[in-house]
Amino acid sequence: MRFNEINLLGVYVAPISLLIIGAWLVLLVLRRLTDRFGLLRHVWHPSLFVFSVYMITLSTMVLCVAWWNG
Repeated sequence: MRFNEINLLGVYVAPISLLIIGAWLVLLVLRRLTDRFGLLRHVWHPSLFVFSVYMITLSTMVLCVAWWNG
Protein backbone atom coordinates (compact mmCIF):
# COMPACT_ATOMS: atom_id res chain seq x y z
CA MET A 1 0.00 0.00 0.00
CA ARG A 2 1.58 3.26 -1.15
CA PHE A 3 0.11 6.69 -0.71
CA ASN A 4 2.23 9.23 -2.56
CA GLU A 5 1.79 12.98 -2.51
CA ILE A 6 -0.28 14.42 -5.33
CA ASN A 7 0.96 17.43 -7.27
CA LEU A 8 -1.98 19.85 -7.39
CA LEU A 9 -1.02 22.99 -9.35
CA GLY A 10 2.53 22.88 -8.03
CA VAL A 11 1.56 22.15 -4.43
CA TYR A 12 2.14 18.70 -3.01
CA VAL A 13 -1.00 17.54 -1.21
CA ALA A 14 -1.40 14.50 0.99
CA PRO A 15 -3.84 12.00 -0.53
CA ILE A 16 -5.85 11.78 2.69
CA SER A 17 -6.82 15.45 2.32
CA LEU A 18 -8.36 14.74 -1.07
CA LEU A 19 -10.15 11.72 0.37
CA ILE A 20 -11.48 13.86 3.23
CA ILE A 21 -12.93 16.36 0.74
CA GLY A 22 -14.38 13.55 -1.38
CA ALA A 23 -16.02 11.91 1.64
CA TRP A 24 -17.46 15.29 2.64
CA LEU A 25 -19.00 15.72 -0.82
CA VAL A 26 -20.52 12.24 -0.65
CA LEU A 27 -21.86 13.09 2.81
CA LEU A 28 -23.51 16.24 1.44
CA VAL A 29 -25.41 14.15 -1.08
CA LEU A 30 -26.41 11.57 1.53
CA ARG A 31 -27.46 14.31 3.97
CA ARG A 32 -29.63 15.94 1.32
CA LEU A 33 -31.32 12.61 0.61
CA THR A 34 -32.02 11.98 4.29
CA ASP A 35 -33.40 15.50 4.71
CA ARG A 36 -35.63 15.06 1.70
CA PHE A 37 -37.19 11.87 3.03
CA GLY A 38 -37.08 12.90 6.70
CA LEU A 39 -35.01 9.95 7.85
CA LEU A 40 -32.95 11.84 10.43
CA ARG A 41 -35.96 12.40 12.66
CA HIS A 42 -35.95 8.64 13.41
CA VAL A 43 -32.37 8.76 14.73
CA TRP A 44 -31.66 9.32 18.43
CA HIS A 45 -28.75 11.75 17.94
CA PRO A 46 -28.71 13.15 14.36
CA SER A 47 -25.32 14.90 14.51
CA LEU A 48 -23.63 11.80 15.92
CA PHE A 49 -25.28 9.71 13.22
CA VAL A 50 -24.07 12.06 10.48
CA PHE A 51 -20.54 11.99 11.90
CA SER A 52 -20.63 8.18 11.98
CA VAL A 53 -21.77 8.04 8.36
CA TYR A 54 -18.94 10.42 7.44
CA MET A 55 -16.37 8.22 9.16
CA ILE A 56 -17.75 5.10 7.47
CA THR A 57 -17.64 6.83 4.09
CA LEU A 58 -14.08 8.07 4.61
CA SER A 59 -12.88 4.66 5.82
CA THR A 60 -14.47 2.94 2.85
CA MET A 61 -12.85 5.36 0.43
CA VAL A 62 -9.41 4.87 2.04
CA LEU A 63 -9.77 1.09 1.89
CA CYS A 64 -10.86 1.23 -1.76
CA VAL A 65 -7.88 3.41 -2.71
CA ALA A 66 -5.51 1.12 -0.79
CA TRP A 67 -6.95 -1.94 -2.53
CA TRP A 68 -6.83 -0.24 -5.94
CA ASN A 69 -3.15 0.71 -5.52
CA GLY A 70 -2.14 -2.56 -3.92
